[in-house]
This record gives sequence, structure tokens and C-alpha cells, in this order.
Amino acid sequence: MQLFNTLGKRKEVFEPLVPGKVGLYACGVTVYDDVHLGHARSAVVFEVLVRYLRWRGLTVTWVRNYTDIDDKILKRAAEEGAPWEEVARRYIVSFQEDMAALGIPPAQIEPKATEHIPEMLEIIARLMDKGFAYQRPAGGDVYFRVRRFPDYGKLSGQSLEDLEAGARVEVDELKEDPLDFVLWKASKPGEPAWPSPWGPGRPGWHIECSAMSMKYLGETLDIHGGGRDLVFPHHENELAQSEAANAKPFARFWVHHGLLTIDKEKMSKSLGNFFTVKEVLGRFPAEVVRFFLINAHYRSPLDFSDAALEEAETALLRLYSTLARIDELTAGRPAPPAAAPPGFAPAALSPEERERLAALRDRFQAALDDDLNTAQALGYLFDAVRLANRLLEAPETDPAYLAFLSRLSAEIRELGQVLNLLQDDPAAMVARLRQKTADLALTPEEIEALIARRTAARQSKDFATADAIRRELDEKGIVLEDTPKGTIWRVKG
Repeated sequence: MQLFNTLGKRKEVFEPLVPGKVGLYACGVTVYDDVHLGHARSAVVFEVLVRYLRWRGLTVTWVRNYTDIDDKILKRAAEEGAPWEEVARRYIVSFQEDMAALGIPPAQIEPKATEHIPEMLEIIARLMDKGFAYQRPAGGDVYFRVRRFPDYGKLSGQSLEDLEAGARVEVDELKEDPLDFVLWKASKPGEPAWPSPWGPGRPGWHIECSAMSMKYLGETLDIHGGGRDLVFPHHENELAQSEAANAKPFARFWVHHGLLTIDKEKMSKSLGNFFTVKEVLGRFPAEVVRFFLINAHYRSPLDFSDAALEEAETALLRLYSTLARIDELTAGRPAPPAAAPPGFAPAALSPEERERLAALRDRFQAALDDDLNTAQALGYLFDAVRLANRLLEAPETDPAYLAFLSRLSAEIRELGQVLNLLQDDPAAMVARLRQKTADLALTPEEIEALIARRTAARQSKDFATADAIRRELDEKGIVLEDTPKGTIWRVKG
């Protein structure tokens, strides 16, 4: 398996430090508001990565933290006139509810920053002893000496000179250098504080993740992950303080996903262009949302729109519809044998098509081995479904034929499980996904039949017929989109 390592700026063969065991830390959320769909992308990406590593036989320890003390939390508490601890608890519960509604299980370990102050103080003490940290004045903030760490910038690819030239930092006479960052914040009147050798205060943002990740996964992590926006300064600073304290690599692989955007601009609360998970799940089923989030490579930016989610809904309907048709065909018949007899070859498929189905599992795994290419893996599932639909055009009752279809259906569902898809009852899911098409003049089956006719017309270069079918569907409220995975349709929004 290969993963793109931000540290090396290339895909590298992934092998865990301890054979058979993987320690994965993914940066979690700061709990001061309901999470938006950009946070959901991070959760989905790393949950799929964990699923895949386990499917390949590895034992994975997955850690995802909560930042439960922060300026944003204090600001929200002041706005609401509520204790900051109550605000943090409320939004931790909100996050957990959103993840459950989205169908994402919790990480094995979900530490809170406020429960790990002793570990943070121990790291800061080591940095002070080694000369990597200082306090100015007595009783004030504690800072990390960036220039004392010679490899600073190796993760983000920025040099100290570039950072200094482009730095937009407020003049702070308490710092030795404008690039230095805070490890411990001295307490201010009315703010929460914890005792420390440097006076009462609270941790800086970056030290939290170093302490929590190393407590549960050791001083060198296999994988440290998060969004691309965390590469600098958060992860760069984590790396520097951790390696300065321990004199050993902090993380072997740094895995960063692309950002969710709206009109090509990052979705964020600071910009006010965000949709919460609760809002989106009020309009689309959870599995549709998960499908949308992995139907692009995790490192690519992903633009959010209702139209994109409607396309995901239609695509998911295609997968479930085929599984439901196979279930319907085999229902009420004697259970087919576990496998078709050796040498069984459905006549409706060419030798090359039969070979593609036989290699479905290997192709699926090869896609995910190539830097977790979920988009390609989904493409192979759609190819299998397209061929299954060919077989269903003229269904047979031969036990070998039914065994072939049953095994193919089971394999599609098993591979879907790796992506956290296709685990619902197909007939029930089809009924739910078709609700939006209830008022259309055509049934989904009629739409699919017209699309099949159009595809055949295009293959025979009868473009006049193909265009006529597209116009007919458009007039009846159906938009077609030709993709590498086939033609998908959606209801005009």
C-alpha cells in the first residue's frame, strides 16, 4: 500500500513501525459550535482509511481528540453567559450525535485536551531543559524557539526566510523572535487556569495534540492526519516541539485531505460559508452524504452543492437498485450453491467482461492501495453493477446463474462495507432514495431504460437518437451527466 506523505511530498510505501499494528492520530474539532460538512469530510476520510487498514488485516489504534479549551470556546461562553465547561460539553455531545447520524463510529480513543494537562507540562519542561523553550517575563507566556530547531519548515516546505518575509504577526516584545509560538499561556483575569511551574495558565493549541497523540501512540506515530489547512502552522509546530523534546521522528506519515469548498472557496465558520452536518442530513440521507465525500480522491478539493449531493443520491440509487433486483430474482427460490460451478461463464458477457468481474476484488484493493483512491474503487463497483445489469436483462433460473449473481452481489456488499456503503437493505434503501422521484412522469426503471437506449445509440454513433432521448428526459425534469463511470441522472433542482 502507498500513501502520499506530506513530509516527503510523494507517495511512499506504507509499512507500520511495529509489523501488523498501526497507530493513527487524526486532529479532531474545537468544540465551540456545531460541526460543518468540512469537518465531516475529515471524519469520513480517516474512518475509511481505518476500515481499509483493518480489512487488510492490520490492527489499528485510532485516536481523534477534542480541543475543549480555546479562545473560541471562551468567546462563545461569554456570548451565551454560560460556563465554558458547559459549552465544551454541549458541543462534544453535538459532535458525537452528528457522527452517529452520519453513520461514523467513534474513534477508539477520543481524548480531551483538559484531561491531559500533566502530559503537556512534562513536554514543555523537557523543552525548557533543552533550551528550546523560554518564558518572558517571569510568570508570562512560554514560547518555543523556532530557530533553535534546524528542521523547522520541513513539513510545509517553507523556509525560515520565507516565513519571516511573509509573517504578519503583531509586534510582541515578549517574544525573542516573531516566529516563536506559544506553548503555555499565562492566565488572564476571569479565564480558566491550571497550575504549572511557570505560573497558572492554559496550554497553547499545538502542544495539546503532541501530548495526546504520544500518550496513546508512543513518541513516533505511524500516521498523523488532518485537513490541508492544518499543515501550517499547526502540524509544523507539532512536529517541531515533539521532535525537539524527544530527538526522534514524531510521525512517519503525514496524511492530509483536501478541503471542502463552496464556489471554490474553503468552507469555514470564519467565512460564514458553511453548512452544518445537521442541516445537510435534514435534506439528504447519511449514506448519500458519505458517498459524496468519498466520490473524489481524498487529497482533491471537493466543491459542495445541492446538485453534487443529488448526483451522489442518483449514483447510490443505481448501486442499490441492482442489489435489490438480484435479491428479488433469488427470493423464494432454493438457495443457490455458494459458488457457480468451475468454468461457468454467463453467455451475456464477453470473456473480457467476465475477467473484469473475476478480478473485482483485486482491482478494488489495487485502487485503495494506491493512496486510498476511493473514487477509483467506486468506479470498479459501478463497472460490476453495470455488468450485473446486463445479466439481469434476460434473467435465467439455472442454479449456476443464480449462484453467480448471488456471489457477485455478496462481493459488492462486502467491498462496499470497506467504504461504509451498501450495508442497508437494498429494497428499503431504493424506496427511500426514490422518494424524490415520486412526482416525476417516469419511474426510475423507465429512466434507466431510456439511458440504456441512449448509451446503445451513442455506441452505434446514432447521435440523433441519443440527443433526442436526452431532450425527452430534460423535458420531463431529468438531467443527464456522462461520467467515466457511466451516465448518471438527477432530478432538476
